[in-house]
Parts: sequence; C-alpha cells; structure tokens
Amino acid sequence: MEDTIIPYELPERENHSFFFIDQRIDTQLEAKLHQHDAWELYCVVQGRGTRMAGDTLLSFAEGEVALIPPSMHHRWEYDPSSADDKGCVHYLMVAFSHSLIQKCIEVFPELRNRFADISFPTEALIFGPESSRTIRHALSQMKGMDELGRLCTMFRLLPTVFSATDYTFAGKPVRIDRDVRRMQQVSTYVMAHYVHPISLDDIAAEVGMNRSAFCTYFKRHKGMTFSQFVTQYRLNTACGLLKHSQKSVSEICYLVGFSDLPHFIRVFTKEKGVSPGRYRKISDSSCPI
Repeated sequence: MEDTIIPYELPERENHSFFFIDQRIDTQLEAKLHQHDAWELYCVVQGRGTRMAGDTLLSFAEGEVALIPPSMHHRWEYDPSSADDKGCVHYLMVAFSHSLIQKCIEVFPELRNRFADISFPTEALIFGPESSRTIRHALSQMKGMDELGRLCTMFRLLPTVFSATDYTFAGKPVRIDRDVRRMQQVSTYVMAHYVHPISLDDIAAEVGMNRSAFCTYFKRHKGMTFSQFVTQYRLNTACGLLKHSQKSVSEICYLVGFSDLPHFIRVFTKEKGVSPGRYRKISDSSCPI
C-alpha cells in the first residue's frame, strides 16, 4: 500500500512568527508521512526509532537534533519499546518559515551580518555534539519562557543553526512525484518488514514493477542495490540498539533481520570498521552529547 503524504500547515500563523512545541505523545501518533513549507528543528528528548527525510532512511535516538528543510517529505517513527511508562515519547520542535529569516535579515543589521555568506541547506541535517548541545539548551530554555522570551531566543538560535559546521547530511529532496511515491513506498516497506527476509519479487510487486525493472530503477536512483539498501538499514538499526539498549549482540542480530550470527558480525565489521561488541564499547566510553 502506498503511504499517503499529508500536507501540514503550521497553526496560528497570523499571531506567531514561529511555532514551538514541547510534545509528549503516544508512539503510534508520530508515524505519519507529512510535509510543510517551514524549516523544522527537532530535538529528541526521549525515544528512538527511524526517520525518513526525503530519500533517506536513518535511525535516530535520544539527544539527536535534526533540521528538515521546507517542503521535504519526512516522518519520525518511534520504537514503542523506547517510550516511557505511560507509552509516550518526548521531543522539542520549533518550526519557522523562511520568510522569518528574510525579514530578520531585512530589519536587523546584527542578524544580517551573522547571515552574510551563509548558504541555506537543501538537504536534511543531523547536528554534531557541539551544535546539538547548544540547540538542545536553547530549546529547553524555551519551555519556561513567554512568547517574547522565545522570540529573543530564536534570534540567538537562528545563526547557530545555519552557521554550524559540525553536521552530517541526512536526506536529499526527491523532486519527481512518481519517484517520490515509489522510493517512499520502498522505504516504508523496508521499515515494516526488515526483521524478515524481503524478496525482490515482493518489493517489486509492492511498487508495481517487475523484478528486473525494479533492480535497474533502484540502482539508478539510490546508487546501490536493493539488497545493499536493506543491509545498510539493518546495520544502522543494529547500531542504535547497540548504543541504546542492553540487548546482547546475538539478540540484536536476529532483531534486525539477520539469520546467522557469524554472518552478522562479518558484515557489521566490514561496513562499520569494528565488531559489534567493539562498537558498543566505543559508544559506551564516548563523552555524552
């Protein structure tokens, strides 16, 4: 089944220059694919899962801060096991139109100077430790502020967001409608079925293509085979579990869709450069973000 993209308009636009939310919500309510014409700055406070942004599917975890550009299709699908004792996850989010930045540049020379020579990204971003720490702090402060206080914080936050250099790309926009639908169908199907074997015949039928045509189409659009894509997704999910759960390596192997532990360890080590056990030790010993 094709996943419907829900267009979303930010509330109270006439009375607010941006939208801030401190949200605790049931995991099942955050799994809808949607888009809006605003920048979305999103901080995960509690929970982990999988994020689709444009053409890319990646795992996310507590503490992550991401920026989604306007009009990019995206979804945040939380793992129910990462919820609190009430079944809820927690995130902070601020959304703002690009016109807010343009107006700030027009009206305030101080901000205009900070935005000089900045190129605004067209891809989704995940911020590194230093910028994430700064953004999380600002968003956390907003929780206890009135509207004017939040606006002042936004003035300080915007240059930080768009001048950060410690980030990684996390998704490109997909511009052709038919390709948008097909690639999102593929990603959604993988998200739902990666624990089990996924045959080329099954995924080709899901997007209405024959096996040969699908293989050619997918390789052209993703630069990798479908098998490589599924393996990459399974390994990224395994990395999240190694970092944020106490499950054993063998449990994680089967939870992410591998049927053989030695094979899982070989593939993981080849792709990540370290064994699963070593990856967990490195993650445990690294400084908290």
